[in-house]
Amino acid sequence: MAFKCIIVDDEPPATRILENYIGKVNFLEKAEVFNDSLKALEFLNLQKVDVIFLDIQMPQLTGLQLSRIISKNIKVIFTTAYPDFALEGFELNAVDYLLKPISFERFYQAVSKLNSEPKTVVSNQSNLPDFLFVKTDGKNKFQKIFLSDILYVESLQNYVCIHTERQQIITHSSLKNVIESLPENDFIQIHKSYVVSLKHIESTDNFSVFVNGKELPIGATFKDAFFEKVEGNKI
Repeated sequence: MAFKCIIVDDEPPATRILENYIGKVNFLEKAEVFNDSLKALEFLNLQKVDVIFLDIQMPQLTGLQLSRIISKNIKVIFTTAYPDFALEGFELNAVDYLLKPISFERFYQAVSKLNSEPKTVVSNQSNLPDFLFVKTDGKNKFQKIFLSDILYVESLQNYVCIHTERQQIITHSSLKNVIESLPENDFIQIHKSYVVSLKHIESTDNFSVFVNGKELPIGATFKDAFFEKVEGNKI
């Protein structure tokens, strides 16, 4: 199965080279090219992507900043003309760090690591951060939310609403993308429109979950998995 890739780089010559290289590798599939990191972030909130070729020196939101915000399931390969950022790039668990101009040999060496990388980070969830940065209204504006404060997440068509005890934060994203950013041991989807924090569930019956006084429906598709989780924690 091919890895679905996007390129985020504001230099057209660099993007053309990467597009050419991706086309030569049978286990890579190019999805989109972005010269704006914020537009790339909007795309990532709506579409599943396996790999991002990410330039570090970008206007508005740098590659390093973007890599901290996106889902931890997305593999990052940094591309830059500046070697000074290499250490920080690897500290962010990047698959590789490509220094421009990039040769095809070096490119192939980097993408070959994808086949030896684990396809999921579920077993590594203890190392995930305990917060998210969520894009809100305003240019390049992100709000920090601690996972422990999240009561539940509600899907609103092309948006999601993150409910905490103090506020509701609406962001342009899909529920699927939010789920990928949440630790599965602490959150569970109970309905096509709702993901709840297990620690904040007050009670449940055969049809509903009650969180902070709010009644949320249990969808038939998610019922068995939810009650299996309840059975595993009952006395």
